[in-house]
Formats: sequence, C-alpha cells, structure tokens
Amino acid sequence: MMRRVLVVACLLLGLIAGTWFFGQSVLNQAMKLPDDGLTVDVPAGMSLRALGDRLASDDVLRYPAVLVAYARLLGHADSIKAGEYEIAAGTTPRGLLQQLVEGRVKLHSLTIVEGWTTRDLVRALRKSSYIRPTLNDVDDDALARAAELPGARAEGWFFPDTYRFPKGTTDLALLRMAHERMQVILDQAWAGRAAGLPLRSPYEALILASIVEKETALDRERPQVAGVLIRRLKTGMKLQTDPTVIYGLGEDFTGDLTRRQLGRDTPYNTYTRAGLPPTPISLPGEASILAAVHPDTSDSLYFVASPNRDGSHVFTATLREHNAAVRRYLESLRENAK
Repeated sequence: MMRRVLVVACLLLGLIAGTWFFGQSVLNQAMKLPDDGLTVDVPAGMSLRALGDRLASDDVLRYPAVLVAYARLLGHADSIKAGEYEIAAGTTPRGLLQQLVEGRVKLHSLTIVEGWTTRDLVRALRKSSYIRPTLNDVDDDALARAAELPGARAEGWFFPDTYRFPKGTTDLALLRMAHERMQVILDQAWAGRAAGLPLRSPYEALILASIVEKETALDRERPQVAGVLIRRLKTGMKLQTDPTVIYGLGEDFTGDLTRRQLGRDTPYNTYTRAGLPPTPISLPGEASILAAVHPDTSDSLYFVASPNRDGSHVFTATLREHNAAVRRYLESLRENAK
C-alpha cells in the first residue's frame, strides 16, 4: 500500500514538474513574429484569453492557454490594458504579458514646427490619423477656452517640439500638453529675464518672441533682432516689422507684401501702430523666447536682409547706415536677376 502511494506521489510530482518545465519553456520561447515586429490593437474590454486566441489563429502564439494560466497564477489575467501595441521580434509570451499589464503601448509622434501659427498646428492635428478629433472648426477664442489657456486668444501658447502619444489621443489633449510645455519654458525665461526690459508680463515677452521667430531663422541673430525691437519699444519708435502686418492681413496675404498693404491699418500693423501687437503672431521656439528676455545690448535700431542671401541680416544703428544697407541688398537682387 505504501509503495503504491509512493508511486502515485512520484507520478504526480513528475507530472507537476513536467507541466512546470513545459510551461516555462512555452513562456520563454520567442513568439513567431515578423523581423520588423507586429502591431496589435487591443480594444477596451478584450480579455487575455480572446487576445491569446486571436494571436494563435494568426500563428503568432502557440499554447495560448499556457499564457492565460500563467497570468491567472500572477493575478494579471484581468489587468491587461487596451491600446495599440508594437510587439518586437524576439518577444516571448512572458514579455508580452508584462507589456500588456504595464500598458507599454506604441507611441506616435507629431512635430510642432517653430514659426507655425496656431492655425497651422490645428491643420496638422486634423491630418494625423492617430489623433482623435474633438474640436471641429473652433475659432481662436473658442480654442483658448477649450484648452483652458490663460488668455482670450490661443495664438502663441503652444510650444514647438516633437510630442509622442498613443493612438487615439485627442487633439485637445495634445494641445494641452504643448501648452503646459510652453508655460514652463516661458515662466522659467521670465524669471531669469534681464533687467530694464520694457515688457510688463510674460505674455508680452511671448508676443515679442513670436516676432523674433518670424524675423530670422538663424539662432545667432535672434538676440540681435530682439535687441532692435526692445530699443524701439524703449524709444517709442514703431516696430515696423513685416511679419506682424502679414499676420494681420490673414487670408488676404497672397505671398507678396505690397506698399498698399503696409499702409492698411489693422491691430497687427506695426507700421501704423506703436508698441507690440495684441497677441503673438506665431509659435516661438525656446531660442526666440530666451532672446526676447535677453536681447543684445548693442546700439542697432535697424536690420535688413543681407546681400549674401544666406538668411542673415545687416544690423545698423542709424537710418543713414540702414538706407545704405538696403541699397546694397536691392543691388544684389538686381545682379542676381540678370
């Protein structure tokens, strides 16, 4: 009798050990995946068993019951998270379960470009197939309210950067992400600003930075451009910047700024109105924001495109010098047109 019990016990232990070793072998063996991996959508409410069966039917996962049993043993069978997952080649069933439980979903990206307007940003959001639209034709004021921005207008409040997000993220969620980043950058810059600036608030620094952003594409010139604008504000000169006029024209601007348009008065025409425009005119990057609060301290009051045609500018202190620089630039245009 005792011998029979020992035999049964040995058989049972052997069965348990064999099952354990088999299970470990299954859990640690790489699944059958393409070399570039596999993207899998896990809808909300899908069970691990249903997912395992689907992967088995696609010839990716062998023995889905082993995965489910292992997950139940760990208490994770009901803990997988919905989303879009990128399963890399070489992933084991054990690794897959960990990825699903931790919710390590596939991330997509959207780059907000320095110098874009908010309209450009909204257009890019609508083009992305990974972003869920919720805003539908809202104007600038409505967008500011929806995104809970500090001002009445949305322009300028979103930081240019590359943002990564899971599929299904809403346009509003991404806008809030970009705004929070802008708020941090702007607050830090304002806290460390140079003394004696004719700027009353971080928002005025943001407006100035947005003009700097549109006036030059060269980081080394941004403090110089900001310096010119700051000195003009201090002395009461009009800013006289073309990008503000263009922004104020809106859809009426077709690519060539005419003398008549320069004279058309809008709240953004810095040829007809003194001081800063009422809102930013673009989404400025960090270099422009820092330049706005740390402008150069030279005596230049003017700048014009350089005849070198490399995107650089010539900065001058007097109107006479400026007019001479303008003549040289126009002469270079005529030479290049021949």
